[in-house]
Parts: sequence; C-alpha cells; structure tokens
Amino acid sequence: MPENPIPTIDFTPVSGEQAAGTSHANLDELRERHAAFRSDAGQGFWVLTRHDAILAAYQDPELFSSRAITVLDADPPYQWIPVMLDPPEHTTWRRLLRPLFTPARATAMSDQIRRRCARLVDELAERGSCDFVTDFARVFPTTIFLETMGLPTERLQEFLGWEYTILHQPPSPQWLDARRAAMGEVAACFTELIAERRRAPQDDIVSAALDFEIDGRPVTDQELLSLCVLLFLAGLDTVTAALSYSFWHLARHDADRARIAADPGVVPAAVEELLRAHSLVLPGRKVTRDVEFHGCPMKAGDMVLLPISSATRDPRAFPDPQAVDFDRSPNKHIAFGAGPHRCLGSHLARQELQIALQEWHARIPDYRIPDGAPVTEHSGQVIGLDTLPLTWT
Repeated sequence: MPENPIPTIDFTPVSGEQAAGTSHANLDELRERHAAFRSDAGQGFWVLTRHDAILAAYQDPELFSSRAITVLDADPPYQWIPVMLDPPEHTTWRRLLRPLFTPARATAMSDQIRRRCARLVDELAERGSCDFVTDFARVFPTTIFLETMGLPTERLQEFLGWEYTILHQPPSPQWLDARRAAMGEVAACFTELIAERRRAPQDDIVSAALDFEIDGRPVTDQELLSLCVLLFLAGLDTVTAALSYSFWHLARHDADRARIAADPGVVPAAVEELLRAHSLVLPGRKVTRDVEFHGCPMKAGDMVLLPISSATRDPRAFPDPQAVDFDRSPNKHIAFGAGPHRCLGSHLARQELQIALQEWHARIPDYRIPDGAPVTEHSGQVIGLDTLPLTWT
C-alpha cells in the first residue's frame, strides 16, 4: 500500500443555496489537506487542487480531453463548439472565431457598453437600494451579450431560467433530465435564429458565423447550433458572477471601494485581482489513457475536476492569496483558464467589468450590505451569487 494513498471524499461541485464564500472556502480547505483526491459523487471523479497540477492538466489536451466537461456527466449527448473539441478540430474553430473576440473588437464596443451601463446605474442610483445580482449583474452583461448574438433582450428572464437549470440546478434524480430538457429549449431557440439569419443576415455573431468554412466546406447548421449554445451559456453566466463577487468584496471593504471611487485608473488592476480572488469556473476533463498524474492512478475514461479558484488561491503560487491586493504584482492568474481552451471572450469580459466598476463608482461611490441581510451563492460549473442586497444614500 502506498505511503500517502489518495483519499476518497464525499464531495460534489454542485450545491444549492449556501452562504456566500462557502465554495471558495471549502476548496481552500481541501487544497491545504490534499494535493488531490477522489470523489465518490455520481460515477466518481478525480479532483486536482493545486496550481501546478491544474495548470499542467489544462496545458495537456491530448491527455485531458474536453469531450466531456462536466464531471457528473461523463458521456454527454451534446458537443458544444469549440469548448468540447480537442486539437486539431479545436484549433480550426479557434482560428475562425478569434477575429470576433479580439481586443480591438472589444474596444470598439466600449462606447456602446458604457452608455448602457451608465443608463442602468442612473436608474438604480435614484432608488437608494437594489439587489445587485438581480437588478444589475444579470441585466448589464447579459443584455450586451444578447445584442451581440442577435437574441431578443426582452426574453432575458426566460434565457436565464434555462441557463440556471443547465449550469446550476442542484443534483437530484431528475437533474440530468431537466438539464437536457433546458438544453433542448436553447437549441430550439437557436435553430430558429440560425434559419432567420440564413434568410436575412444582420450585424451579429450568428450572421458572421454563417460564412465559416471547415476544411473547405461550409459550416453546417448543427455545428452553428453547437457553437451558439456554448456562447449562450458562457455569455449569460460568467461576467454576471464575476461582477457579483467583485461588488460583494467592495461592499465589505471600505478602503478598496474608496480607492476605486477616488482613482478610476486602478480599476484594470482591481479587476484582475478580483478575478483571481474569486475565480468561478469548475471545469472537468476526461482522461484519454491510463496514467499516473500527480500521484493519481487515473484510468482512460475517468473524469477529473480542475477547479480554477483552487489554483488562483493557492499560496504556493500567490503569496497571501485570500487577501485582495490591487497592487499585487505579478498577478499571472488563470481565471480565464489556460492552454488551448483559454476563454475567447476574456477581452470583452474585462471591458465589461472595468466599465461597470468605473460607471457604478462614479455615481454610487459609497454603498453597503444592510445589517443582517443574507448573501447567498450556488455552485455548479460556475460559482455564482444568488443575491446581493445593497443600500446607499
């Protein structure tokens, strides 16, 4: 028997409502107890907890395949493009998509994003209070995303309901069925949109993708659909969660909040540090062959959880990692992932986060969480806040 056997722990990345910060704290505790462990949830999966192992796994797509990205669903009947493709197919799609997500394109959208943000904050400022998650974090970035995709913004709440079921609904005997049913609704929505854009293209991502070619042939409707579903889920969730945790921190830390209000120039660095401290995504990978990886005897077909927050809060990589320090340097976090699957939308996400912090604090520089008000979160493929009540004068 090995000297330090890999333990088996009752752990699932999916949870219902719990106190804000619970998921990050639990992962921090597990990382300091175990470099890796085996979970017996579902059909069982490995969990890597430390920065070096997680980074190495992301950088080895030949060993850690993205054909399955949810550790509780090892054989999904769907394939989101490009996130569930491995090289070389993934490389081809990234090359096609990259021009739609460049820094220059994000910068070109900045005036539109800033106007929408300022208008929303102006409306909220007069109220003196809000639930930040419901009234701002879900509305601002997701509306921008829906416009870029060509989706009707008036259906936002319907889209958010599907997104919650797919990414966040707690496990139950009906969980996979409900998840797949919601994905069917999303697929039907995009099937209709693709048909409309083939008849009458517009200035949006779906219309641009109609001209894609793969190995000299036109992209198929099924491939477009898989791409749209992935962009939909990513666009409706991650910036919302990042905004929510950023403002949860700022509402509880007067000095950091005052610094942003007094010096908007610190916002880019603040965004990077807030992303590091509250990384959100809990991706899975599927092992392609038998291997011992960082002490884990993995078998072909095993699922592996690679929690990004466990890497970005690892004291072996970041000194005093639980402290939010806007002057942290260097700050080479992997909040947007690493390796070939690093987030394509990172430039747009940074733009939205920076504008939100600037415009909000220009209008509402001093705010707090009301005494005794609950702040809750959930976790799934993405960790996110359910509610964040704020008040100001």
